[in-house]
Amino acid sequence: MCHTGMGKKVKKELEPPPKDVFDPLAVESKKAETAVLMLQSPEEEILAKSCDALYKFAKKGDENKVTLLGLGAVESLSKLISQEDKIVRRNAIMVCGIMAAHNDVRRLMQKLDMIPPLIARLAPEEEVVVHEFATLCLAHMANDYTSKARIFELNGLEHLIRLLSSPDPDVKKNSVECIYLLAQDFQSRSAVCEQNAIPPLLELLKSDYPVIQQLSLKALGSVSCEAECRQALKEHQALDHLLKILEAKELNDLHVEALLIIANCLEDVDTVQLLQQSGGLKKILTFAETSPLPDVQRNAAKAIAKSAHNAENRKFFHEQGAEKTLVDLLGSDNNGVKVAALQAISVMCANVVSKDIFNKNGIFQIIHLLNKDNAEVQEAAVFALANLSTGCPNNASAVVEADGIDALVSLLKDKGEGVIANTCTVLINMATQESLRLALESHGVMTALVATLQSSSNLVLRKALLTVAALGCDAEARTEFRNAEGLIHLVKLLNSNHDEVRRNTCWAIAVFASDEVTAAELYKFGAFEILQEMNLSTSRRNNFSELAESKMLDNNLSLKYNQKGHLSYSNLIKDGFYDHGRLKPSAKLPSLEELSKQPPNQNRAVILVNTKYPELIAPTPPPEEEKPAQEPNHGRSPSSHSRSASREKIGKIKNRAKKEEEKTKEDEEIPPAIIQPEPLPLITPWSPPVDQDLIDYISEVTSTILPLPHPREQVVALAKFIAEKMGGAMAKDRLHEFSWELHVSELKYELKSNVIPIGRIKKGIFYHRALLYKVSVYCTQ
Repeated sequence: MCHTGMGKKVKKELEPPPKDVFDPLAVESKKAETAVLMLQSPEEEILAKSCDALYKFAKKGDENKVTLLGLGAVESLSKLISQEDKIVRRNAIMVCGIMAAHNDVRRLMQKLDMIPPLIARLAPEEEVVVHEFATLCLAHMANDYTSKARIFELNGLEHLIRLLSSPDPDVKKNSVECIYLLAQDFQSRSAVCEQNAIPPLLELLKSDYPVIQQLSLKALGSVSCEAECRQALKEHQALDHLLKILEAKELNDLHVEALLIIANCLEDVDTVQLLQQSGGLKKILTFAETSPLPDVQRNAAKAIAKSAHNAENRKFFHEQGAEKTLVDLLGSDNNGVKVAALQAISVMCANVVSKDIFNKNGIFQIIHLLNKDNAEVQEAAVFALANLSTGCPNNASAVVEADGIDALVSLLKDKGEGVIANTCTVLINMATQESLRLALESHGVMTALVATLQSSSNLVLRKALLTVAALGCDAEARTEFRNAEGLIHLVKLLNSNHDEVRRNTCWAIAVFASDEVTAAELYKFGAFEILQEMNLSTSRRNNFSELAESKMLDNNLSLKYNQKGHLSYSNLIKDGFYDHGRLKPSAKLPSLEELSKQPPNQNRAVILVNTKYPELIAPTPPPEEEKPAQEPNHGRSPSSHSRSASREKIGKIKNRAKKEEEKTKEDEEIPPAIIQPEPLPLITPWSPPVDQDLIDYISEVTSTILPLPHPREQVVALAKFIAEKMGGAMAKDRLHEFSWELHVSELKYELKSNVIPIGRIKKGIFYHRALLYKVSVYCTQ
């Protein structure tokens, strides 16, 4: 009230509102752009309402999240989550929690470094809703490695572990999910145990919400990879909880994760022993056999495989009959179960007793799986066979008994290097037994191996070369490999830049050069020159390169005599040996056939050793349809004639020809309907000329010198004999009168060849006499 001048009270009039105050205005917007712009408002009420509207908009789908991202909402929200006003802070966190589900949003949040304020929102004094959406946002961001590291660096794990005991199930769910994702990193796994997270995680297994139970099991599965965490699990009786979950059929949605934790715990010997004593191990095996869930069976087999890497654990599993369980799992319709069971068998068969058990019950089924179309099953099956057959001849034999050879040979054509390598291991294990080698050869394994030598994989090449060497100790196998043009690829691999490939190639060549025909072929393809260069190199030489070169020389004595100028006491000169004389360093030694076809020239004469008569072979018989049908077979067939003839000397051939002539006269008396067709004429392939003089020399030495009682007498007598046959003794000062060169030239033109049988030389100097002496010694031994 105010007073007038007259002292009378009058009523005061209402004051008008201040001119600088904006009257309240209710704004209604139907566009997201407006709401985003309103995030810049200084008024808490507007900010809170804008955030609430954006939360509802973002919740509707990813397209809306992208729209808000493009409008710059994330930048504004990153500031508002630290607002003093609780409602603004809460609503802003809610928007962030929803939007963080999108990858692009998370990347921007990471760039804006929003993790520190998000972790600050986990403080105990914050509202439950704030905890819910802050943990949701962090759980989304923890999918990225950089964000995980940032959360760990800022001790976010400590807050998340505390929130596992929150009364709100959403907070629990988001917190345990974030812990699970963080535990993918080994540093966080150790920190989970150190900060005593095992008890609350185990407590969450009792939750009424399956998603919380599953996430808790996943988190425990991650941390159980660490030994100290497994110790903490054991101390808190975690295995008892897990076994109870397995026994509860209504919890079958948790069985897979529970088994993964058990699988990790089974790595510890004391845990396996404890489970065996308590009957838990038997429960796990029984559960694996009887569970209707393929994922459960697969994880059970994986658990056995993981644990059985330890010898003590293998013993415990064997005592509980794990072999039977694994073989039963091979019959599953699920390929993943089969693969896991095969992998467990591969580990268990490190135990010799287990190998014997699988021999009786498992190998046949494993062979059957080799023929499956599934590549992963094939690879696991052949890996199991490789382990089963290593050091176990009985299991290698069982592969043949189960008709597994065709499947193995077929797998050599597989594109997967692991499959081919393990197949080669099985073949190598089988090759230790002669009977199995013969079985492999009859299925064309050497031809199949030729293709593997053209692989670009060094792993395949290393294994294939060892397989070729293991099987190449048999002449028939070498012949098949040679006919399949495998030697060409073998020689090419001598130039490999991979040390082990080169070493294994040298070993294979050392094996293959053990017969004269193959050694000659290898020489023709250039193997000898490559080996010579290799052995001169300090970096490319290896343990087998010198052996390969030596083997090639020992089975090509003509080459060895040419290269070395001498032979060792163990080198026995055989028919077909020739002394060409020294070659130029870059020249290649021609074959005897090539030399024999050259006309006489001025070059040094090639001295030949040969007492072998030429063999006769039959030409290719006519096709089956050209032969008279249904004719009875009276007498010997042409092929039988040729087989006999190929093993006889010329003298025996004449006798046989006479008998055949008599037989022909008898056949003329047989009625025309049953007359035997005439034998095909025998043909003589090229062969070196036989040395009758040398044959006579050897016969004379055998009958007159060999019977002498003392070696010294034999040596002296043989030396005199050789000297006499080669022109006798000759004084040095009269050597110019010894016209041996003219004599050799006359022989060359008489024989129309540069190749001269050594027995034809009647005037020979030191190298002729030395060679004849060696030949006489070797041929009479």
